[in-house]
Amino acid sequence: MTNRFYGPFDSETFGGARKTDYRNAFQIDRDRIIHAHAFRKLQSKTQVFLSGEYDFYRTRLTHSMEVAQIGRSICQFLRTLKGPLRDDFFIDPDLVEAICLSHDLGHPPFGHSGERTLQELMFGWGGFEGNAQTVHLLIETMYQERAGVRGMQPTRALLDGVLKYKTLFGEFPKRPSNHFLYDTQEGVRSFVFGGARVPRSLRTGEALNAFKSVECQIMDWADDAAYSVNDITDGVKAGFLTIDRIEAWADSNVDGPVASRLADELLDAIRAERLPNIFSDRIGSFITACRLRERDNFMAKSTERYRFELVVAPDALSQVQFYKKMANDIIFESPQLQQMEHKARKVLFDLWESCWRNYVDTGRRVVRILPPAVGALIDAAKGKRAKARRICDWLAGLTDGMIVRTHKRIFDPEFGSFRDLS
Repeated sequence: MTNRFYGPFDSETFGGARKTDYRNAFQIDRDRIIHAHAFRKLQSKTQVFLSGEYDFYRTRLTHSMEVAQIGRSICQFLRTLKGPLRDDFFIDPDLVEAICLSHDLGHPPFGHSGERTLQELMFGWGGFEGNAQTVHLLIETMYQERAGVRGMQPTRALLDGVLKYKTLFGEFPKRPSNHFLYDTQEGVRSFVFGGARVPRSLRTGEALNAFKSVECQIMDWADDAAYSVNDITDGVKAGFLTIDRIEAWADSNVDGPVASRLADELLDAIRAERLPNIFSDRIGSFITACRLRERDNFMAKSTERYRFELVVAPDALSQVQFYKKMANDIIFESPQLQQMEHKARKVLFDLWESCWRNYVDTGRRVVRILPPAVGALIDAAKGKRAKARRICDWLAGLTDGMIVRTHKRIFDPEFGSFRDLS
């Protein structure tokens, strides 16, 4: 049975037509992401705690898998409700799964610490943003070994679902926010909108950033639902979130009956050693808190993806915000994670400076410190801005372990051998 929610506009691919087979267009999107090198690298990239420290902490890979499960479940739940969705008219769970699996592909090593550092390093050269970097991978670098083909040729619906932010770096009147597309991705935005002109009311930075397809909204909520409770679970296991610390934090930050109830429930669950069970139920409540609502906008006549929007119950939104604030205040502001941020800055700044000195600012003797293929890409780039982007691509694509080993190999005289460069 044909799903009338989607049409040729949604399944058109960026970068030219691609081969078809027994799968639909969105299943091909999902499968190409799962088998991509960039996806496998997520197993060694930090979610909260440094990748590889302990086996049970979440990485970017396991987080992405959890987000995908929640996203699919939201699609299934919405289909059970009385309303606009029917057996021949529904939000495709394969598409949402593909969007969820790919949403963190562009994030660099060292988690948010690494992202903030690359934002600083790239500020004068077009910026760095994890979501924009994901788009860059999808359309430029994934599966680039195929002759004459760039990127994985994603469908319009997949690209649009990944585009959490649609304002270009250069479109912010003053200092850009931390959320943007690269200026070179204006053509991607135009493709996503099918060449439609963006209304004046959406041309301000944050207004356009907030304009998302329904699948993107589902991914965004699934992401919030996953990491808000899972960061708490990992924080308790790691010993960052203790009863004493939570009680001390609650004394200064809990205001009102809802927050008090959530704090008490969390403390009771920790004391009873039932936190995973409680939070498993909480994820279920976040899924069933979702509804669809019709809306009107300049894209609604082109695709059903913009004729509907996701609405989440206020109580669920409040719970997620509560857990996110607690995790940020107690875990992310802890000395241990601040030390990791300091290390991220040191490693990234050192490698950036060495790359810049030997591949961009080459007024002195050049030492070829990078793998030959990476060095060739930087050499071929025209102008400092393009070379900076190539250096950024290399750094962002490294895993936590790879970047630490690379730093040691270049700066520690007692580490590595001549056979390590690859």
